[in-house]
Amino acid sequence: MRFLVDENTGVVVARWLRTQGYEVFSVYEEARGTNDDEILQKAFDENWILITSDKDFGEKVYREQRSHRGIVLLRLEDERSNNKIDTLQRLLDNYSEQLPNSFVVVTKNQVRFARVQS
Repeated sequence: MRFLVDENTGVVVARWLRTQGYEVFSVYEEARGTNDDEILQKAFDENWILITSDKDFGEKVYREQRSHRGIVLLRLEDERSNNKIDTLQRLLDNYSEQLPNSFVVVTKNQVRFARVQS
């Protein structure tokens, strides 16, 4: 599985995903300052699942009808890297097969899926 980790998600999360064997593009490490439209387009064109804490991507997908290959939106009160990693570990352990082409909102206690509309 391939993940594009948004700048706001953090380099620690990107590095952890790599240690788990995933292919990762880290915006923070490789393309700092890239705008949301460019990030979403890159993720779509290159078949990355986007991991972000930026709810603007929900606007882009549902209001602007932008295409994507999968988006994981982290909505966590505790934004520390360890909490993000714990949350992603639970998500990947239980739902990894459902992530492609889904818009997923993840909180500490809930995972909510919305399929891409064709």
